[in-house]
Amino acid sequence: MAAHYWWWIFAVGLGVTEILTGTFYLLVLALGCAAGGVAAWAGASLTVQVLATAAVSVAGWAWLWRRDPRRGAAGDAVTDSGMLLDVGEALEVAQWSDDRRAQVRYRGAAWTVELDPGEPASSAVPGRFVIRRVVGNRLVVQRAH
Repeated sequence: MAAHYWWWIFAVGLGVTEILTGTFYLLVLALGCAAGGVAAWAGASLTVQVLATAAVSVAGWAWLWRRDPRRGAAGDAVTDSGMLLDVGEALEVAQWSDDRRAQVRYRGAAWTVELDPGEPASSAVPGRFVIRRVVGNRLVVQRAH
């Protein structure tokens, strides 16, 4: 059997596995195998086929890693409201501690709330606040205006 058929078989197998697992990284590897199949179909050597597979796979993985909504701009904070439904939502803070943090009930669970570093310390009074970011399991908020 010709080499390009094996690349296509690998690509389809990885694509099916991707559908069963739900990770886009296997889909990118499947696209890499498809690129190896195109190189094989064009008559390239095995080295070029493997390099084409690796190049497409690494480029795709890097692209997915950069677009990962869990990373956000700071690497650990999600700030895009299109990617996280809590950003922009309002909540009530009943009491603040001295370290600019509070415990609140939000969406049926207990959350740690932290006052945004850009907010003055005088904003740490009970009242209504708006979620600006999520850092790990903390909600970073600012005073609602």
